[in-house]
Amino acid sequence: MKLTVWTYEGPPHVGAMRVATGMTGLHYVLHAPQGDTYADLLFTMIERRNHRPPVTYTTFQARDLGSDTANLFKSACQDAYDRFQPQALIVGASCTAELIQDDPGGMAETMDLPIPVIPLDLPSYQRKENYGADETFFQIVRALAKKVDRSAQISCNLLGPTALGFRHRDDITELTSVLSDMGISVNVVAPMTASPSDIARMGAAHFNVLMYPETGEAAARWLERELDQPFTKTVPIGVGATRDFVTEVAAITGVAPYLDDSRLRLPWYSKSVDSTYLTGKRVFVFGDGTHVRAAARIARDEMGFEVVGLGCYNREMARDIRRLAKDFGFEALITDDYLEVERAIEALQPEMILGTQMERHIGKRLGIPCAVVSAPVHVQDFPARYSPQMGIEGANVIFDTWVHPLVMGLEEHLLHMFRDDFEFHDAAGPSHHGGHTPAPSADAGTAPLPSRDISEDPKSPGGADVIWLDAAERELKKIPFFVRGKARRNTEVFAAQRGVHEISVDTLYEAKAHYAR
Repeated sequence: MKLTVWTYEGPPHVGAMRVATGMTGLHYVLHAPQGDTYADLLFTMIERRNHRPPVTYTTFQARDLGSDTANLFKSACQDAYDRFQPQALIVGASCTAELIQDDPGGMAETMDLPIPVIPLDLPSYQRKENYGADETFFQIVRALAKKVDRSAQISCNLLGPTALGFRHRDDITELTSVLSDMGISVNVVAPMTASPSDIARMGAAHFNVLMYPETGEAAARWLERELDQPFTKTVPIGVGATRDFVTEVAAITGVAPYLDDSRLRLPWYSKSVDSTYLTGKRVFVFGDGTHVRAAARIARDEMGFEVVGLGCYNREMARDIRRLAKDFGFEALITDDYLEVERAIEALQPEMILGTQMERHIGKRLGIPCAVVSAPVHVQDFPARYSPQMGIEGANVIFDTWVHPLVMGLEEHLLHMFRDDFEFHDAAGPSHHGGHTPAPSADAGTAPLPSRDISEDPKSPGGADVIWLDAAERELKKIPFFVRGKARRNTEVFAAQRGVHEISVDTLYEAKAHYAR
């Protein structure tokens, strides 16, 4: 554990919150100090939920540590049961409360509550949020799922969606539709939307669909071993993966494979002249392992991009992502340090980033377009509209999400290219006014305002000692914005090493030739 401005994953008890908040009829009693009570902020603000998360805290303070914190926990458990009447309780400790070793599970067991009480042992100082969600769901399934008769119709359980997941709500709808077209019904979706009584009837399904390995694989493996339910290994994100998923489901169930791809819009654009603008774009991919693996395949095989780097922040997926990166011909970046990710992006200078909310911030700073493909995300990535990632409609959504930043990037580059044109300079006014552009006011003056170059870096080497001549500055602005910052820095280093204090057009091209060798 370390202190940082940004973290890709919270502590494991946040993962347990994601499971509890996604479910119904389940309550989470968390032994935690006052400072750890931030679940409301996470779920009601970011995910726009219309109800508070089902979490009760002991909220002990420093003065309580000298007395009996165990009784504080028992009182919180009893109050939670009396007030919410849940079908089951999960109990655990936050990272701070773990240090006082009160054993919430043991204490809850002595209370003889008339409902199942499931203790969570989540090592806060070794593991993180996705592990916490995976382990919590596994413990719930192990405690409540049991063998029952199989359903008359071929059915499956959908495993892995949680609260705060990236488009999980809409993925459930899309995947249910894909399976329904094959004549397969969904028995239980869990943990999201499920109640403890739903978990108890998971055994009625013939197989399981593992939607998100980060949060559902431990449960899927237990169900396969104990209830004889095989599970799918393909995550249906992207056209190719969706077709592979349908083939895999057909092999497990013996039903005929069927996929209605009449709604797919990707081939329509691929046949257009405009699509050639996308071919060969250099992209960097970073996020959780599941979405990175899917995005890399889509980028290379369906969009015609060149993947120049990829990685993930959840170390549980490191082996798969390293193997994937090897297939692409480079080494994967496995880290939870956003500064390390930023350095990698800055060095590679991709034309687009596919990442998380953090990479969106990095892209803004570096002037590189970014599409969000993975959690962690902020409120704008929980849209009101139907916006899945899985299935055919998910492929359409992904295509739009990825293309729009590139198109806007092209528009920005064109504006920079023509910034000195008589029609487009800053003092020209909106182009739709034509020849009737309002004259600037006397207070504002008549001189054009200087345009700000978003690629300028105040910390660029040599910036204090080197002067750019006007002609060189104009020539520099012809370079696409997404590599202009690197060109500026390289030129300044080149000039400083040679004792050149004024950068001319010739210096700019000499530096370009030098670094091209």
